[in-house]
Amino acid sequence: MITKKIDGLIAAPFTPFDENGALNLAQIPNYYQSLKNNKVTGGFICGSTGEGVSLTFQEKVDVLKAWTKLTKSDPDFSLMILLGGSNIKECRELATIAEAEGVDAISFTSPFYFKPSNVDQLAKCCAAVAEAAPNTAFYYYHIPVLTGGNFPMIDLLKAVDGKIPNFAGIKYTHEDFMDFLSCMNYADRKYDMLWGRDENMLSALVLGARGAVGSTYNYAAPLYYDLIKAFDDGDFDRANDLQQQSIDMITLLGKYGGISVGKAYMKQVGLDCGEFRLPVKNMTAEQYKSFESDVKKLNFNSFCSK
Repeated sequence: MITKKIDGLIAAPFTPFDENGALNLAQIPNYYQSLKNNKVTGGFICGSTGEGVSLTFQEKVDVLKAWTKLTKSDPDFSLMILLGGSNIKECRELATIAEAEGVDAISFTSPFYFKPSNVDQLAKCCAAVAEAAPNTAFYYYHIPVLTGGNFPMIDLLKAVDGKIPNFAGIKYTHEDFMDFLSCMNYADRKYDMLWGRDENMLSALVLGARGAVGSTYNYAAPLYYDLIKAFDDGDFDRANDLQQQSIDMITLLGKYGGISVGKAYMKQVGLDCGEFRLPVKNMTAEQYKSFESDVKKLNFNSFCSK
């Protein structure tokens, strides 16, 4: 169980698939070693980047076990799993399995089909899931652009404070800096607030964020560690330039189709994770050639993961 605030980068790994779209669990040891080589301090599996909503329950269990086999004896690597959101019963079942397998934290996001009507209902959902793994840290995953659960997180903290013993913090993937700062300061900075927008990391560092979860840390962790160092050293012009490099890199996701482009970046660092499942659109072979050309223009090799 995570008992202290996370410092550093937590990658959100892609789920590796083979050419037929089945799990490619044999890729995970290489993936884990790549993250370790690039000083990434943890993994947030089965999240948005990991296509958790496109995996079956058994596939989530299989991915979980493949990762915990590598990480449960590694005290320097924090493994977190997104249980899901809409099916509370399945989330509870997976939470219990995750705790037994030795994850460091479980995570849960707002139900996005039958949505909670208010923060109190959302808090009840969190409590129901968290109690299924009482000895494991629980993080709420705030990503309203995908779930529609657009409640102020400061209100959620007030609703759960003192009522969910293992509620550790929030993975905050939203742009409301006022709300984020209020959450950071709540109850004498009791809760761990993990920043979730890679392209806005510099702004979060200004507010005092020290831990972050993101997809681009899979393939560009050195860029962000350089950004953090520049900020800590007071070299704000360099920090600004490095954040712009991040933005330029992330802009290619929009140009070539969205979240699936992350797996194209993974190919650039030597890890083939296959394609995304439907309904996500993947690049054509012709688009991939154009993408490779644009990646070279970014001078990607100078800051990508090795």
